[in-house]
Amino acid sequence: MSIRKTFIASLGILSLVQTSLSFADNVNGKNIYLQRCAMCHGADIKGTGPLANKSNPPTPDLTTATFKKRLSDYPGVIVSSVILRPNGDLIPRTLRENGVKLSPFTWKVQDFRDLNQYMSGVISKSR
Repeated sequence: MSIRKTFIASLGILSLVQTSLSFADNVNGKNIYLQRCAMCHGADIKGTGPLANKSNPPTPDLTTATFKKRLSDYPGVIVSSVILRPNGDLIPRTLRENGVKLSPFTWKVQDFRDLNQYMSGVISKSR
């Protein structure tokens, strides 16, 4: 991982941990999730998207108790680490092999916060 990406990830993680999630914009988080994540994880975050079984390993269910605890214990770490270093080449390869082209996106710290807040809300309602 480049120094720039590491620095950006660190800033995102620190600001998520240090700043209350009450500043998160759930609408922005939902929009980002639906545009960039739901194709694999599904609208329900349970790994039910159209590409869920086209990756190896298949897309995980993010509503499990284990993932919910990780998201709570390390707010923003999971989200930012997947976004900035998407499981090596797994995510980009799965998208590429299935002809999915995502437009470039410049992540801001607020986007990490918003996405984390949105996912946490969906997960807490699913169990």
